[in-house]
Amino acid sequence: MLKVDLYNQKGEKKGEIQVSEEIFGRKFNQDLVHQALVRQQANARLGMIAHTKTKGEVSGTGKKPFRQKGTGHARQGSLRNPHQIHGGVAFGPRNNRNYHQMMPKKQRRAALFCALSAKMKSGKIIALDQFKTDTIKTKSFVEMLHKLPIDTDVLIVTPNKDDKLIKSGRNLPFVKMIQVNYLNIADLQKYDHLLFLEEALKKCESIFLKKASQTVKK
Repeated sequence: MLKVDLYNQKGEKKGEIQVSEEIFGRKFNQDLVHQALVRQQANARLGMIAHTKTKGEVSGTGKKPFRQKGTGHARQGSLRNPHQIHGGVAFGPRNNRNYHQMMPKKQRRAALFCALSAKMKSGKIIALDQFKTDTIKTKSFVEMLHKLPIDTDVLIVTPNKDDKLIKSGRNLPFVKMIQVNYLNIADLQKYDHLLFLEEALKKCESIFLKKASQTVKK
């Protein structure tokens, strides 16, 4: 039975929350996690800005510049060839390259569970019962984080979009807010600690396990 420590804003431990072993108790598969990470980074990659034209795209005549024989020069077929001045470019950069990679949904989900399980095994996951504040102030937000067992950067997972929480911590380089349904491999690999709001932890199981069961039924 897996459990996550639950804290309040004062840094006091309130108890523990039981979590699903299917999500947080998986055996780590390094190859699968690496494949999912490479896929996410590749799909986020933009096309190149630099773009060169081939000999079929540059402007110019297609007429043979001079006759084949009898001139004393090497034979030439077109002035648009790459070795000619103002000719096309061979093997140059193109801005229409597609870096998109495919990966089955079940494998992506399994990779996410492996990453969450690794965090769980290393004791990097904790929960916060709720975040309440009357004023949006970064200083107060940082003081709250210092009261929790977090000593490095942290990924804070919320059940829904929370403007007060986002504005309180958006200027901190070591903090990132993310909604539970946007959890991804790249952020889990980048940030050391994982802080779930209690409601987000419950929603995590309802979202991913429900979708997984629907996929199996189909």
